[in-house]
Amino acid sequence: MQPYLKVENVTKHFHQIVANDNVSFDVMPSEIHCLLGENGAGKSTIAQCIYGFYHPEEGTIYVKGEPVSLTSPAAAIAVGIGMVHQHFVLVESMSVLENIVIGTEAATPILDFKSAEAKIRTICEFYDVDIDLHAKIWQLPVGKQQWVEILKALFLNVRLLIMDEPTAVLTPQESKRLFQIFHEMTSDGMSIILISHKMDEVMQSDRVTVLRRGKNVGTVTTADTSKSELTNMMVGREVELHVKRDAHEHGGELLKIKGLRAKNDFGTEKLSSIDITVHRGEIVGIAGVAGNGQGELFETLMGVRKATAGSVILDGEDITNSSPSNVQKQGMGYIPDDRFSAGLVGDFDVQSNLILGAHREAPFARGGFLNFSKIKEFAGKAIDEFEIKTPSETTISRTLSGGNAQKVIVAREFAQASKVLLANQPSRGLDVAVIEYMHERILEKRRAEFGVLMASEELEELLSLCDRVLVMFKGRIMGDFPTEGAEIETIGLLMAGQDVAPKQPEPV
Repeated sequence: MQPYLKVENVTKHFHQIVANDNVSFDVMPSEIHCLLGENGAGKSTIAQCIYGFYHPEEGTIYVKGEPVSLTSPAAAIAVGIGMVHQHFVLVESMSVLENIVIGTEAATPILDFKSAEAKIRTICEFYDVDIDLHAKIWQLPVGKQQWVEILKALFLNVRLLIMDEPTAVLTPQESKRLFQIFHEMTSDGMSIILISHKMDEVMQSDRVTVLRRGKNVGTVTTADTSKSELTNMMVGREVELHVKRDAHEHGGELLKIKGLRAKNDFGTEKLSSIDITVHRGEIVGIAGVAGNGQGELFETLMGVRKATAGSVILDGEDITNSSPSNVQKQGMGYIPDDRFSAGLVGDFDVQSNLILGAHREAPFARGGFLNFSKIKEFAGKAIDEFEIKTPSETTISRTLSGGNAQKVIVAREFAQASKVLLANQPSRGLDVAVIEYMHERILEKRRAEFGVLMASEELEELLSLCDRVLVMFKGRIMGDFPTEGAEIETIGLLMAGQDVAPKQPEPV
């Protein structure tokens, strides 16, 4: 059978960086083909070359056996290739229907919304998609917004759909349903290129092409491989995929959050009477789709955002609405979700970022002046201990990779925190090897009797790393589960805002 798509010896440079180095693979009709690799491996770049967004310096792309010149996304769409980006490209003030039709051939000077709507409804019925075509994008949950992107591609009659991290904003139930739709699409003759770092999703593909440092290190049939083998191909060494969380008795209450309320930047209440308790030697996870108050919760705990009601007690001390510096002095450390905008000062060097917050204190300051010899000494030890890959301690931080930037933040917060560690999406965008490292460091804090409160969109990460998992939806805690025996289906329903009745005991 002839491949629908064939990528042959494609090379793409960005100045001196080789993003794709002589990459070749093909995608068959009715196939789910996964692109797997660490950050910077070249997955998104090759996808953007196929979609016409980037133009490779070398190589050829074939569609149905014919070489094609993909000079723009419009050129890609014209030969049947569509793409759904990880970050949606939608106009929030416009309706679902308008977002799908605008920019297509149906968007003539006199828009024929009636026939376009009929076609979209036929597509929705075929794939059993329930969505209000006249709702504004801002009125839709993120899961529905993703369907708008997919419907836009189907409306354009694409036969190859590139999906970049498609389940990043979905509940477990939504993810399961999405893959059911993928299989319906491929049974109808479509092909799908899946970019994902979630190994459970990768294993649902037909074949996997693994990229490492811009090169194709192999294409394998998924049924003939395993998660560990794929991870080894991706990283170049063996990686422990499962967290080894040992049995550990937690101590007394360390962080107690009671009735906490707070508003977002637009004055709308974002936290609704939050109650959370974290004990010594305990990791408590927060599960939830992004945007349900996780960021506001951590900001309020750190004093960056003001609480409108409730209290935050840290080791017996009321720190409600204290300044960030005072919260830090009381023993709280914070790893934010956006490492470059919230965790680092990008134009500062590595050693300066490693002492932020402690730069006024001994041994880093003396008589109102910075003690550069002590700062350099500390930075050198932190770089070695946390395996931060940087040319030197004076390297400007914004030039670091995401993983190494995250290690700078972790090294700083681990050094300064003495009681509680807050971690919001600590592994977001990190390579498998860095995630392995991060997990072990968090477990070290647990063994040292710290309390850890972490939020993650990766439910598997929470269930393997945490002692308890809380579910957060629209600023409310919907449930509290010990991770041992926790049911993903129940957690997923709560993440979607559905109240779940507790199970009744079995009759004796």
